[in-house]
Amino acid sequence: MTERAQAAPGRRSLLGAAVLGTAALGVSGTAHAAGQGAPGGRGNGGGSYRDLPVPTVVGHRGASGYRPEHTLGAYQLALDMGAHIVEQDLVPTKDGHLVCRHENDITGTTDVAEHPEFASRKATKKVDGVPLTGWFTEDFTLAELKTLRAKERIPGNRQENTLYDGRWEIPTFEEVLRWADKEGRRRGKPVWLYVETKHPSYFRGLGLGLEEPLARLLRRHGRHRANSPLILQSFEPGSMRRLSELVSTPRVVLLSGPKERPWDFVEAGDPRTVADLVKPAGLRWIASFAQGIGPTLDLVIPRDGAGRLTTPTTLVEDAHARGLILHPYTMRNENAFLPADFRRGTDPNAYGDVFGALRAYFEAGIDGIFSDNPDTALLAAADFARG
Repeated sequence: MTERAQAAPGRRSLLGAAVLGTAALGVSGTAHAAGQGAPGGRGNGGGSYRDLPVPTVVGHRGASGYRPEHTLGAYQLALDMGAHIVEQDLVPTKDGHLVCRHENDITGTTDVAEHPEFASRKATKKVDGVPLTGWFTEDFTLAELKTLRAKERIPGNRQENTLYDGRWEIPTFEEVLRWADKEGRRRGKPVWLYVETKHPSYFRGLGLGLEEPLARLLRRHGRHRANSPLILQSFEPGSMRRLSELVSTPRVVLLSGPKERPWDFVEAGDPRTVADLVKPAGLRWIASFAQGIGPTLDLVIPRDGAGRLTTPTTLVEDAHARGLILHPYTMRNENAFLPADFRRGTDPNAYGDVFGALRAYFEAGIDGIFSDNPDTALLAAADFARG
């Protein structure tokens, strides 16, 4: 056997096991399925976000451990694997369309560099205070973006995913909504989506605000209500506050490292950091306009200097005391992304003890988790439910 095979089950084995496992578990694998018995399509009748299985498994950018992220192929695979929710990140085009990309810099996720007709579009910009050089969605019309093809973002870690480079185009969010409506009708229950506004202050400064066009799309597809099968999220609390005035869809504030400040705080001169927001007073403030938080996993269980997990913080207890759910991010199967005590072997791209790591986070009391490998997370959630 190769070192990779000795270190952890292969991707194909885990995938096969998950397909069998989730089928046997009726997909949800833990609690009752969200929106069970509700009509599919048009986003209606999703039920409360609190009716989702716990732990909730969110397909991070789709099933991005197996397909290039934010493609219809990645979204479909996540749904077929049984993910309870499928995530989209939204950025705008030059002509105001919302498209699904993790960042507006599309240098690493598309073949734009191979298009000589767009060579002059390469630029250096400062996005949320960080200088970046590449190609950006806001410099392209939707028609131009549709000439590009998606590719694997981290080929060094996921060489197998490069097999699918060029297969899919960049989807618009409206196309994803139509896909979710169609799949909901086919499955007889709504497809849940988890939608992030990316760099909202930056885009508002360009005259390409995200919240208003997003709200219009949600209304058009019946996903603007409190019981709609969709959760909104952003690293900028102001974006969630703005959306709370436009739609009733549930909202989550994402939280990065404790020393970081949300970019809208930086622009407004608000001195609070993430460390302030995870204190009881900060959580109480978030609960005034949002229903949950999406912290980094390190805010739930910090790592020591060697990268090993330490003692859980009180964040779960404190957030629950204020009525907030917690969906931390992000679990990936490869050693390179796991806590040091769950890595196996020396190959950073081999799978480690993902099940052990997921159990540690589930035992901390989180309500769900973002995972690049939803099949693995579903099996771990089922194991956890059985005790």
